[in-house]
Amino acid sequence: MTTQHSGSHSRTTAAAGQRRTIASFTNYRDAERAVDHLSDNNFPVDRTAIIGNDVRMVEQVVGRLNWGRALLNGAASGAVPGVLFGWIFGLFDLVNPLVAALTLALYGLVFGAVIGAIMGAIFYGMQRGRRDFSSVTAMVPSRYDLVVDEEVADEAQRLLAKLGTGSGS
Repeated sequence: MTTQHSGSHSRTTAAAGQRRTIASFTNYRDAERAVDHLSDNNFPVDRTAIIGNDVRMVEQVVGRLNWGRALLNGAASGAVPGVLFGWIFGLFDLVNPLVAALTLALYGLVFGAVIGAIMGAIFYGMQRGRRDFSSVTAMVPSRYDLVVDEEVADEAQRLLAKLGTGSGS
């Protein structure tokens, strides 16, 4: 859903001067599509911004957390830096850097996974069952305002009017 604003409504002060909200969208995809439409019509898109408003934090629970999952997550998070550090240090071998890099990357994988699993167990044990779930946190705006510099706002509104009325949205 899109709400079009007339030129006299919302105004935002930006570093480059006055800005005007020319449209509001309920999802980011539509705001992105509007900017893409402006770009396709040779509008100076460097004078636009998409601003997320009324932001709320959403924590999506993705599963239960138990000892096995804590060990596995810890091992995975330790293995990645272990491989990278091992590979990088192996590249400094003057005799055969490729073999050394691969060998040390393998050692780093194992060592990092073990240390990560131990750390995962320690952190899980310290929680004492208070947070037995895994989650992913995101910041989600309720609307996205498309703002443009005041000097080019009328042109942007004219171009967006074409998008809403007949460009196969």
